[in-house]
Amino acid sequence: MRITLKINLLTTAWMLFILILINFVVFILFMTTTVNMEEDRVFQKAVDIEKNIRNNDRADQIKSDLKNHLTEKSYIRIVQPDGRILYEITNDKELAKKVKGKYVHTKEATRRAIVIDQKEKQVLIVRVPIENTPHLKGSIEIGEELEGLETRKDILLWILGVSTILAVILSLLSGKWISNIIMRPISNMINTMEDIERSGVPKKIIILNDTKDELQTLANTFNRMIDRLEDNFAKQSQFVSDASHELKTPLTVIKSYANLLRRHGLEDKELADEAIQAIHSEATRIQKMTETFLDVASLEKEVELDLEVINLVLLCQDILKQMKEVYKREITLHFEQSPVLIVADELKIKQVIIILLDNAIKYSSGRIDIFLEKNDVNAIIRVKDYGIGIPEEEIENIFERFYRVDKARSRETGGSGLGLHIAKKIIKLHKGEIKIRSKEEDGTEVELFLPASFGIE
Repeated sequence: MRITLKINLLTTAWMLFILILINFVVFILFMTTTVNMEEDRVFQKAVDIEKNIRNNDRADQIKSDLKNHLTEKSYIRIVQPDGRILYEITNDKELAKKVKGKYVHTKEATRRAIVIDQKEKQVLIVRVPIENTPHLKGSIEIGEELEGLETRKDILLWILGVSTILAVILSLLSGKWISNIIMRPISNMINTMEDIERSGVPKKIIILNDTKDELQTLANTFNRMIDRLEDNFAKQSQFVSDASHELKTPLTVIKSYANLLRRHGLEDKELADEAIQAIHSEATRIQKMTETFLDVASLEKEVELDLEVINLVLLCQDILKQMKEVYKREITLHFEQSPVLIVADELKIKQVIIILLDNAIKYSSGRIDIFLEKNDVNAIIRVKDYGIGIPEEEIENIFERFYRVDKARSRETGGSGLGLHIAKKIIKLHKGEIKIRSKEEDGTEVELFLPASFGIE
């Protein structure tokens, strides 16, 4: 069943239920109010008759007075305490015959349905005791057919019925119109999604009106999702293109030296050693590049950090000990307070520091300094070298994937152009910031800022 039909049927059914409930309340109130008005009128008539009986003690005068108060299709009688009817005046003998006389001590009113001439009639019966009349003991009983009530009731039921039918018809028509208005943007979304499914090309939903409702929110969310997908597709395509380009050179070198060995064999030992060394070097480069690619790919996903309290002083001391042993370089750690504690992912912060030190080692030959600082806002790590530096116009591009300032030198040092990109991603995951200051032939300084929300004292 289509959702528009569901909306239409549900709204109409709810409308019908409400109308029936309202009609029932209106009918009950109408009948109660009308009958109460009739009761008050007949009670007043009985009071008037009782007053006249006090002033007239003759039987013919009492009968004449009862006759004067008689209305169409009614009866008036005086019932004695033993149940016998003392006086009775009627213009509807069938009605009087159907209702048995009853003596009462207190006034009462009842409404009865009586079948007369095979038709059901509503009859109002009022009984009032005769008090303060010494010469007459009994009660006055007045019965009247509520002919006007039946007519008004039938008219009311007809009006309520016709109104309900018209309301249901209008509800169906308006429900269809409203559901079409509501479903129009949803249908637009469905058509857009079907186009995406057929073509495989992401498309945005066209928002015609600024309705500021939940459907527009849904459309905007869908469009943002498409933007993110397009961005991811573009990144994926660019990554594949860049990775293919980066792998092309070492693979070409390996293939060339392999063909050289296949043609000349191992007869020329010097040539064979050169080929084996080149193949080993390029294979190692591909291995490192592949590991870097995996790091980049993992950081493109939603990474869950393994947060713990770490001491930056101890962490940097451990890293420097390893780097000094491997590279035999002068690397000095400077700090004024210890410990410098933060809450972060230790392995990822260690990876960032190693990336910065690795770049400093590759592009400088002198000493390297690491400064640890902490203020009320940030924990700061600064890595400074005094090497070749970076041209000012290149600094804004330095964090892009596969970007290298000096491509020839980078190939000599084995750089892939992904290190700073990875470092920025990791710092961003920690809600931090990375900045670079550099000047050609005057060295480079990289600053890492970790916000106070990740630090403790």
